[in-house]
Amino acid sequence: MDILIVGGGKIVYFLAKVFFSKGYNVTIINRKKEECSWLARQTKATVVFGNATDPQILKDAKTFSMDAVLAVTPNDEDNLVICQLAKLNYGVERTLALVNDPDNEEVFHELGVTTAFSTTHIISSLIEQRTGLEDIVGLFSVAEGKVNVTEVILKDDSPILNTSLMELELPADSLIACILRNGSTIIPRGSTKLHAQDQLVLITMPENHGQVLKFLTGSKV
Repeated sequence: MDILIVGGGKIVYFLAKVFFSKGYNVTIINRKKEECSWLARQTKATVVFGNATDPQILKDAKTFSMDAVLAVTPNDEDNLVICQLAKLNYGVERTLALVNDPDNEEVFHELGVTTAFSTTHIISSLIEQRTGLEDIVGLFSVAEGKVNVTEVILKDDSPILNTSLMELELPADSLIACILRNGSTIIPRGSTKLHAQDQLVLITMPENHGQVLKFLTGSKV
């Protein structure tokens, strides 16, 4: 796989190392001559000096041959333009952009960036995993943040104990996909009843996530 990374600093250095360890070919575009020299010495990447918002620089970096373009500059506008140029001018199907301002994440998706990721959202999600309620663990997002997958442990005071799934009136757009019970994995059916200490693998939408957790645990989420 051929990957183009646009940006600088340690993040680009470590990304390049990870991609090389997977056998990928890496090209880096950086607008600082000193960093270009350092990256060329420290990595096996092809390093191109220049501003990646310039179509000629993208052409020099052979963007037309890339399987993916990853823009991780500290400027959201640059990351968006780079991904759009790569997709529209050079036919790159997979573009990924760092979103420094989390309010811009949805805009990036609407404007055609394949994957936009916000470090703020990632860190807040990790904090929620580690410091949240004891009966709610393992929260992460899939499908570019459009779906939440959560592990919920039913405590002895859960309001839904001894209720079968067919009797359970879950909020719309939510699903109990799997139950872990006493070391066994259960794919639930309508007749499956919920017990204390069951670990539920729950699928929700971001907008109804808190409502579903409150329904299952009785907690104020």
